[in-house]
Amino acid sequence: MANFNFNKVIIGGRITADPELKNTNNGTAVVTFRMAVNRRFPSQNGQTEADFFRLTAFGKTAEFITRYFTKGMAICVCGRMENRSWTD
Repeated sequence: MANFNFNKVIIGGRITADPELKNTNNGTAVVTFRMAVNRRFPSQNGQTEADFFRLTAFGKTAEFITRYFTKGMAICVCGRMENRSWTD
């Protein structure tokens, strides 16, 4: 049996708001931003639909995104996906 334990994601879409750079307590740059990805085919009523993703980048990548990307710009992101859960 093959071992398919890998986690690779490529998402291309548009940034929905200007990314804001923050720093952790130890000085690591962090940026969190949302991205809209239009679905390939319209819904049954003919409307274009989109999926929205929340992404986080660290270090030099975070600084690069904050410096060169703003709301509405197209971006392609390669990385890994994590599911998180929490209780209020």
